[in-house]
Amino acid sequence: MKVALITGGSKGIGFGIAEALLKNGYKVAITSRTIAAANDAAAKLVEFGDVLAIEADVKNYQSQAGAVNLVIEKWGQLDALIANAGVGSFAPIDELAIEDWQDIIDTNLTGVFYSIKASVEEIKKSQGSIFTISSLAGTNFFAGGAAYNASKFGLTGFTQSVMLDLRKYGVKVSTIMPGSVATHFNDHHPDAENDSWKIQPEDMGKLIVDLLAMPARTLPSKIEIRPTTPKG
Repeated sequence: MKVALITGGSKGIGFGIAEALLKNGYKVAITSRTIAAANDAAAKLVEFGDVLAIEADVKNYQSQAGAVNLVIEKWGQLDALIANAGVGSFAPIDELAIEDWQDIIDTNLTGVFYSIKASVEEIKKSQGSIFTISSLAGTNFFAGGAAYNASKFGLTGFTQSVMLDLRKYGVKVSTIMPGSVATHFNDHHPDAENDSWKIQPEDMGKLIVDLLAMPARTLPSKIEIRPTTPKG
């Protein structure tokens, strides 16, 4: 038996990863900021396997610790953490609201720290895996992206440092840096006609499954993934 916890698993990348892991025999817990969203996603995923819906906010450490405790109470172990929850807001620095800066940093960077901190002892026990979902914006800066770039640059560096901290315990830590993905990110509404060229959530799921299947001696620590043929 293998158990995974996915933050922000109710839609998009997190949902795609949850479905792929369930199809490959994992028991999967998904979190969302509302239990209604988590339950709705779980109702769609349950046909593929054993899924647990959890209400949790990555910006709150106690909330993340509570999610991990629920996983351990139900299944007794945690083998993989996918720290996926993230937000985006884009504006030039002279227009960037302080509240938006704080929300992005608190979710995309501090939130991942909380998720890993809450689960690290259980992951060490299982000699499991941690994946953070960064972005190509974590190595490529752009105008209007000050807050988002800062969060993803920070997340990439943070994850690589955590990788060095935990490899001595047999724990694998990887950061995945996708380009354009067909998700609801930043209030986008994906559709087949306009988003078929993008990476799909199920592609991200397959990537996680493939990385988990790597030989124990080999650690892909930082993975960039982008659409093969960008639109236009």
